[in-house]
Amino acid sequence: MDNIDKEYHVYIAPAANDRMAEHVEFVARFSEDAAYRLVDALMDGIRSLKQMPFRNPAYNRPYLPVDKYRSLVINKRYRIVYQVEDDCVYVDDIQDSRQSEDKSILK
Repeated sequence: MDNIDKEYHVYIAPAANDRMAEHVEFVARFSEDAAYRLVDALMDGIRSLKQMPFRNPAYNRPYLPVDKYRSLVINKRYRIVYQVEDDCVYVDDIQDSRQSEDKSILK
């Protein structure tokens, strides 16, 4: 179990950052305010991974190594997929859970 006082370094992969921009741009087509709220929620979720990143469940899929990734769900729709190595958290994908898993950049 990880130490509550330990702080992890969080890194967002360029591809994950691009995916976040795609999701925000899609939402902005319908509501600029909703797009700003989505950015805030995603960034708050990512920042929260500095403390206790192991609190979220493993993200196991047939095409991924078992227990390598974890996920954090934001706004009931968006999934932040990340891995923890030593004192670092690497955000590798941001998925819209309503879309097919074929769109995952983790394959």
